[in-house]
Amino acid sequence: MVATSHVFPLLDQLTAKWNSNIRQALKQGNAHRTLLLFCQMKQQSQSQPNNLTFPFVAKACANLSNLKFSQIIHAQIVKTPYISDIYVQTALIDMYVKCGRMEYAHYLFDGMSERDVASWNTIIMGFAQLGFFDRVSSLFNRLRVEEITPDAVTLLGLTHLVSGMKDVRLLSGVHCFGFKSGFGDDVSVSNTWISSYAKCGDLCSAEMVFCSVPSDSLTVVSWNAMISGCACDEESMKAVGVYKRMLWYEYKPDLSTILNLLSSFAQPNFLHYGTLIHAHGVKLGCDSGITLLNTLISMYSKCGDINSARYIFDCMKERTCVTWTVMIGGYSERGDLDEALSLFHAMEATGEITDLVTVIHMLAACGKVGALETGKWIDNYTISSGLKSNLTVCNALLDMYMKCGSLRDAQELFLNMKQKTVVSWTTMIAGFALNGKCQESSDCFNQMLKKGLEPNRITFVAVLQACTHGGYLDRGKEIFRMMTQVFRINPGLDHYACMTDLLGRQGKLKEALKFILDMPVKPDAGIWGALLGACKIHKNLEIGEYAASRLFQLEPFSAAPYVEMANIYASVKEWEGVASMRMEMKNKNVTKCPGQSVVQVNGKCHLFTVEDRCHSEGFEIFEILDSLVLQLKDEVDYFCNPNEILL
Repeated sequence: MVATSHVFPLLDQLTAKWNSNIRQALKQGNAHRTLLLFCQMKQQSQSQPNNLTFPFVAKACANLSNLKFSQIIHAQIVKTPYISDIYVQTALIDMYVKCGRMEYAHYLFDGMSERDVASWNTIIMGFAQLGFFDRVSSLFNRLRVEEITPDAVTLLGLTHLVSGMKDVRLLSGVHCFGFKSGFGDDVSVSNTWISSYAKCGDLCSAEMVFCSVPSDSLTVVSWNAMISGCACDEESMKAVGVYKRMLWYEYKPDLSTILNLLSSFAQPNFLHYGTLIHAHGVKLGCDSGITLLNTLISMYSKCGDINSARYIFDCMKERTCVTWTVMIGGYSERGDLDEALSLFHAMEATGEITDLVTVIHMLAACGKVGALETGKWIDNYTISSGLKSNLTVCNALLDMYMKCGSLRDAQELFLNMKQKTVVSWTTMIAGFALNGKCQESSDCFNQMLKKGLEPNRITFVAVLQACTHGGYLDRGKEIFRMMTQVFRINPGLDHYACMTDLLGRQGKLKEALKFILDMPVKPDAGIWGALLGACKIHKNLEIGEYAASRLFQLEPFSAAPYVEMANIYASVKEWEGVASMRMEMKNKNVTKCPGQSVVQVNGKCHLFTVEDRCHSEGFEIFEILDSLVLQLKDEVDYFCNPNEILL
């Protein structure tokens, strides 16, 4: 008996040592070593795993998301008395959740004789991450019936679910419940509410939660959540303001702060701020990480400084698929297909595998410049790379073919698609409208409705544009009414601009003006520009002057309203008005940027402007153009409107 009493403490100490080593390996993020140590413990030691060992091993399987390993560990646990241990059971549930086998996790959960709040949280978080609202709601109700007190983790799971659904009403309900349950002072919960409200598009509520957190409880995570919320809502100036306050209160920004700020800058007028934040990132010492460099390339590209983006790209010693894709996307956005294609080939030459985002950027570039042959080559590439089965890629191909004017290819692809979403139908509706097939666009919209698909706001923009180009006034009014009354979609500025353009083109200028003045939102330059364009068509000086005055206030340095107004004056032979527009432009130093055309020859894109004489073969080009003009004059009465003024 004495000998035995000495043996058990030694075995316990040995087991504790193995557990310590296994725990350390897991803590270091080495899941494979954790499992290897567990196997060695089983094979080389007299000690046996206990209720502390198995949760570590289950966690390692969860980190690997390896179902086979998970089932092996589960089978071994079943043979031990620890299968009834609540902590071991909870670890197994979490393991199956991380492996994506919710049915196994739920089965184990229902079989537990005893459950604590950690068990409930594990299963609730699992279903919440998958967006299964009904399951989460049912589990939460059961939790309340069994009188288990929810904790902060429970609340985080519920918040994660409703924010993923982008349902502000439900999020407000969870917020209210959390506040009543005493979690209003928990800063981690408040941080989650801030980011969740922002994801749902309710920046005011996010700011309200942020301001309700006591100043001494705020953390860098709180500030980052608020800045990220501004970035999500495209409130770049507000993000800068929050950042300034953060620095004022002497909080030290981290990498997440810089990334969130840079992500919020996507317009040329924010290039200055982007450069400043870049400099601050360098000063903070977080300028070498590949994630930040990728974000910088994206920021500079979106802000119009493609040269700085390319400089960062060229200086990078290590590049990932994201790096290449972001740089290709920058050139795609500019319509520079040659550079995008060159990078695409260089990416393949390095052995980096292109993904669907890379291909979508390339297709967008083709659509922008009308490069049909290159677009078809990329179509073939998607087949060989196995990407054409992806619905998003198919939608991008539809868009490319429509923008390149190849309706036959787009229709053939659309008919052969096994799955079609609202995006697919909307792309076809918009494509038909773009190519002047307004009746086909309207018919496509009707077919979509018959299929039981619910149009979104972009669908309505597309079909309203079709009505505008086709001159279908009554149909346009009917569509607008359907959007607001049947589908309960609040019109945006783009919808109002379409209706203004539709009314104006049909000569209903007074009705169009009344429509604008009755709008519940402030009209932007697009709406006033649509009205001014209609006034040019119908030579209406009075309403034209009013629309132009509003545009001068909104965009004082844009040449478009001056040119349009000058043409209206010329159409009614008001030459003093034409002269005054020229004088205004000169006084305000407003210049008109010449339009550009793109021609693709032998796979190479050539840009040229009006009277561009810089091409190496310019003499031959203009000789042929002059010949074509003479032929046109012989065939038709080809004369420009003498009243059209080009400034």
